[in-house]
Amino acid sequence: MTSDDAPRFETDWLTLPDLVEVLGEPLGRVRRMLDEFQLVGSKRDGVLKVPSVFIVDGHPLPSLRGTVFVLHDAGFSDDEAIDWLLSPEESIGMPPIEALLAGRKSEVRRVARTVV
Repeated sequence: MTSDDAPRFETDWLTLPDLVEVLGEPLGRVRRMLDEFQLVGSKRDGVLKVPSVFIVDGHPLPSLRGTVFVLHDAGFSDDEAIDWLLSPEESIGMPPIEALLAGRKSEVRRVARTVV
């Protein structure tokens, strides 16, 4: 099974009002988190949404921001970065987001630097 037909990591998608509630932050602060890549979202069904798995214990996953920077440096758009994070990655043995949640930040970023 290639990564193209492997199932993606299952996650709910949160809109900006959902993020305000989950994070307990005002809308302006949530937008700043997106601008600073503490969170990354994409248009789904015409609305900006963020995968709920990017939030842990009411805060953005700390290792997400640096990983998104590495992916942007590799030429990924926000949509492509999200897709890569949620899709199984053969060299890691799981979706990168799952590895980030397990504390394997260095491995994920090393692999992210090599994917194009």
